[in-house]
Amino acid sequence: TNPHLSRKSLTTVCRKGEGETHLPSVLNWMVLQLCPVLAFLAILLITPVLLVRILSRVDLRQQTRYLLLANVLFSDLLFVCMNILSACINSAGVLMTEWPCAVLLFFSATLYSSGVLSITAMVLDTCFAVLAPFRYLALWPVSRTYGAIAAIWVISVFFPAAAVGMFLWYHSTAPCALHLCSLPLLMVLTVSHFRPLHVSMLLTVMGIIFILLLVLSGYLILYFCTRSSGVWKGETSSRARGTFLIHYLHLFLAFCPLLVLMIELMLCNNSETMDPKASLWMSLVVCNVLLILPKALAPYLYGLRYRELCNLLFQFFHLNRPTTITPVI
Repeated sequence: TNPHLSRKSLTTVCRKGEGETHLPSVLNWMVLQLCPVLAFLAILLITPVLLVRILSRVDLRQQTRYLLLANVLFSDLLFVCMNILSACINSAGVLMTEWPCAVLLFFSATLYSSGVLSITAMVLDTCFAVLAPFRYLALWPVSRTYGAIAAIWVISVFFPAAAVGMFLWYHSTAPCALHLCSLPLLMVLTVSHFRPLHVSMLLTVMGIIFILLLVLSGYLILYFCTRSSGVWKGETSSRARGTFLIHYLHLFLAFCPLLVLMIELMLCNNSETMDPKASLWMSLVVCNVLLILPKALAPYLYGLRYRELCNLLFQFFHLNRPTTITPVI
């Protein structure tokens, strides 16, 4: 059999033979395609407001946590926009050659890597602020933050470079070209049939998971180092617990798609016995739901966490915050 699949191979993904269950109903398919659109609307509703607030105020631009948060929100916004652009191109039936598709995938992977590295930088910033409050400004001044953000974008370029390079190599040698630039389809029809591309993507995913494990370790170290202090007791307890809950929730949502993707890539080694329909569904859920969900929730989680941004959101949406009135005795 030819290891390079043509467009007729899509029929094997959609059905495995006569009398068997066909691929998902149109309703289920539309729900999966609708998830990125809903996430884009949710992000577009609040992220530009937060970005304008952070970048327009001098006092917020002088704080490292707000600069790193702005970089996370900016990366997530562009990542979802690239996802929507790819969905629109595929829905319109536009055929793409390997180079435009590679550029689209490259920018998407770069934006995702930038978001992960920015979260890692936020962990370092929190650790320095809590563990060394008197040396915090010396260890992490604002000028160093701008350099860290620039380094994040430079490093983010190298993560997807290997996978995209292998992608171009595969399509330059393949006799049959696939003109649909859809990551789920590419994972089913390309990655599982080209070992170098499979290995490069697996190493990239494992590298990102390793970074997220370092992030989780940083928060655990921070918790155990401050457990004996008064951070977790008294009036500050609820705010400290809320901060850690938001961070852990964000990390959990970031871990899930990568773990599922790594499992899928490992299962691709047994592509001859693996059901292509199940592989396609797994890829669709990862790309259209699990990867998008933390991006859509991040501006709401962090926007409600920081008081300056929370007050802005309540004012922008004309909501009244409950106030506590202390009687004068």
